[in-house]
Amino acid sequence: MSQWFAEYGLFLAQLVTLGVMILAALAIVGRAKAGQAHGQLRIEELDKRYRARQRQLSLVGLDKKRRKAALKAFKRDDKHRDKHRDKRDGAKRPTLWVLDFHGDIKASGTARLAEEVSLILGVIDERDEVAIRLESPGGLVHAYGLAAAQLDRLRDAGVSTTVCIDKVAASGGYMMACCADRLRAAPFAVLGSIGVVAQLPNIHRLLKRHDVDVELLTAGRYKRTLTVLGENTEEGREKFIEELESTHALFKRFVAERRQGLDIDAIATGETWYGSQAVDKGLIDAVGTSEAYLLERMNDARVVTVSLEKRRRLTERLGRAVSLGIEGGLQRIYEALEASGWQRR
Repeated sequence: MSQWFAEYGLFLAQLVTLGVMILAALAIVGRAKAGQAHGQLRIEELDKRYRARQRQLSLVGLDKKRRKAALKAFKRDDKHRDKHRDKRDGAKRPTLWVLDFHGDIKASGTARLAEEVSLILGVIDERDEVAIRLESPGGLVHAYGLAAAQLDRLRDAGVSTTVCIDKVAASGGYMMACCADRLRAAPFAVLGSIGVVAQLPNIHRLLKRHDVDVELLTAGRYKRTLTVLGENTEEGREKFIEELESTHALFKRFVAERRQGLDIDAIATGETWYGSQAVDKGLIDAVGTSEAYLLERMNDARVVTVSLEKRRRLTERLGRAVSLGIEGGLQRIYEALEASGWQRR
């Protein structure tokens, strides 16, 4: 019996070792894939997807005979469209390339946006257009300055651009939006907030009350203006406000250069407006949702979404799979119990 336990223990040790080696290899592969720029490029022709789904809806309620006739009609339509498309357009249909940007305080999606813009600039035709579905409440000045610069690359290349805002494009988000040739926003989308804000706590008096001294040593008169721990001076406060005003002036000039005719002093107060109000202020060109705009363009152009999807790490994929498995198992148990009448009194 002792020999059997020894052999069984050796087998388990070998099994564990093999498992560790496999997991290590998968982790190395996962890290290597995660190191690639932004993972997989996803491209989808929205006009084809919409047409296919609309046809599915049109078949609902038809009997077998009428369904068969409708499917034949669809095939005839496709054949006719392919045959006469070049004659009608004189060339290939223009393409509306669609990008998405959802901004956080650090504009974390900027690197991905930059790569997507680079890809499109390499293939875009003079008849094409780029639409950006943009959502952002703004954030760090330098981060959104870089994000706006990516959209300026399209502008500088002479590419026709439209920004669509369904929910919010405020502060740095609006700075990005105004880089486009045309701005559209939903009726209750929030726009504007052309201003600069900074705040920080100061606990100097609390520290002083407990006999705690803070030594702040700098080389350079304005290396630090306001601090959290030290005693703030009037000179430092004035310098800090001066820097805020300077940043605000740069923001105003940036917007004014790209939205010519806008009364920048009247709207650069830090206020926000809804889409239906913003069109009267000149902040946008039209009121409407991004979905409505894309549907409109499908009449005369291919509408193609382009996105670089971040690869999930192995641990994330495994964790999600386990989570979905547990959730599915619990749901099935609940459904089985419910079917058996366990809740009935």
